[in-house]
Amino acid sequence: MRRHRKTKGYHPRDPLKGIDDGPWKTCIAEPRRSKGYSRWHGDDEARAAVYGNRNLLKSGVGKAAMRKRGEIVERSFAHFLERGGMRRTWLRGRENVHKRYLVHVAGYNLGILTCALFGVGTPTEGANVRFAFLFVVQAADAIGFVILTASDAETAALIVAITAEAA
Repeated sequence: MRRHRKTKGYHPRDPLKGIDDGPWKTCIAEPRRSKGYSRWHGDDEARAAVYGNRNLLKSGVGKAAMRKRGEIVERSFAHFLERGGMRRTWLRGRENVHKRYLVHVAGYNLGILTCALFGVGTPTEGANVRFAFLFVVQAADAIGFVILTASDAETAALIVAITAEAA
């Protein structure tokens, strides 16, 4: 008789037990299982966590959360994987692929941020801005960027500070 592995797989039990005791309600997607019974081997805490998560998934709150996840998270990942060509990236080494992925995600997020702050998300829309200033402040262990912009309707500012990581 094979025992169920608790730490591996798409929907492991041990992390669900840890999340179930936390202050946040989580809604973790579950794979479609073939018909049958789960063997809990006396692990009532894991059984309660898995069934609680399953009930939350089937509720109206869970369905709304999954729809929102599909709209916000999944669509944005699909966008920069397809439009950015990240599915077909040919680089040597996992670290280099990770860097390129990070740059694409940062650019995507910067576009969303500028659209939310300034109402400008593309270079064409940026041409309508009356004026913009970029300030760079550099210190021994930190660097800061300040962007000030004004259009006909409003003025906005974006401040980003980056510090060196302590070794």
